[in-house]
Amino acid sequence: MTAAIPVVPRSSVPPFGFGAVAAWTVGIVAYVVSIVNRTSLSALGIETADRFAITAATLSLLAVVQLGVYGALQLPVGLLLDRFGAGTVLTAGMAVMAAAQVLLAVAPDVGVAIAARLLMGAGEAAIFPGVLRVIGMRFPRRLAPTAVQVTGLLGQFGQIISVVPFAALVGLSGWTAAFLSLGGLTALTAVLVAVAVRERRPAVVERTSVVRAVREAWRSPGTRLAFWVHFVTSFSGNAFAILWGFPFLTAGQGVDAGTAGALFSVYVVGGIVLGPLVGAVSGRFPHARTPLVVGVVGVQAASWASVLAFPDGAPLALLVVLALAMCAGGPASMVAFDIVRDHNPHERLSTASGVVNGAGFSSSILVILAIGAALTLQAGGGEYSPEAFRVAEAVQVPFWVAGLLLVWRQQRAVRSASRAG
Repeated sequence: MTAAIPVVPRSSVPPFGFGAVAAWTVGIVAYVVSIVNRTSLSALGIETADRFAITAATLSLLAVVQLGVYGALQLPVGLLLDRFGAGTVLTAGMAVMAAAQVLLAVAPDVGVAIAARLLMGAGEAAIFPGVLRVIGMRFPRRLAPTAVQVTGLLGQFGQIISVVPFAALVGLSGWTAAFLSLGGLTALTAVLVAVAVRERRPAVVERTSVVRAVREAWRSPGTRLAFWVHFVTSFSGNAFAILWGFPFLTAGQGVDAGTAGALFSVYVVGGIVLGPLVGAVSGRFPHARTPLVVGVVGVQAASWASVLAFPDGAPLALLVVLALAMCAGGPASMVAFDIVRDHNPHERLSTASGVVNGAGFSSSILVILAIGAALTLQAGGGEYSPEAFRVAEAVQVPFWVAGLLLVWRQQRAVRSASRAG
């Protein structure tokens, strides 16, 4: 099967100015709302398990199916963005997420809840790639890395909303009313996007197969490097923020819910501080990107090792360090999209970004599943004990090792291609 792959010549794109900034701002609002939707269960893990009478492994499945659909749709979303533009695809994604939250609000059993999270992943798959397209098509190259980092860090405010006010709303008004309210907010955001985010209809210049489009993007060593950068920097923070961080802090480390919420706030505020710094370094010193990624992963691994070394719970100061290490993974993962922009032409920018964006969510799926399985398989029913979490969190080690080796290998390939060129 073939599909028309459109190209927007750079000269036909409106110049950078108020319109670009306005579209980007609305895109950020959509991204924040999408993060609230994505992490809406992050502070409700135990409540969700009780509501649907499920084990830790099944609880992890609710996150995994969402991430699985998200990752699987990155290529189709990239192709749709290249063909129809950001406005149409973003609006559709927000509408699908709204429907997903309404379904979760009234879900009578875990089967319907899983279907709702599948739908959630399908809608969310369009949001961040759509905002990346607005930046890639409308922003000057010198400003794009910082714009990407600012998007990522502001989006993380959605995690504070889901962990603190949304969790409180569930406690005050109940599951159904809270999730219906979130669905309504998401639907209103879809209307805002439809009005504010516009893009000229791309001109079709050739017909090419989806396989060919992906093959051309993957052929670039820079795309492959970006893929593994996103893979290795994303999974630890995603597993922490999306599902297992709150149970780890409360049940695994013995802190109260208020302290756990404060640690999640540290996670977000740390990203606000680190994001622009990482964006500035990535934009001005491209050769520093790989060392930066390796350093962040090393800090994450060392932080987990330090926390897990305490058998009865780590000191609060060390948990703060862990939260900061987790938040560093977000800005570091955004470096992957700077690499993509530097190694792909505009006509396949969204397709290449889709290839890369699926990497971190694939690794996150595997890690979330592995943590849930490790918790469930441990004897004695102590699924949320400190010792059980110590074993479960260690499943991240082989992912770090494999990811760093592949980053190193592709960095060598990029350097060889540069010398040959």
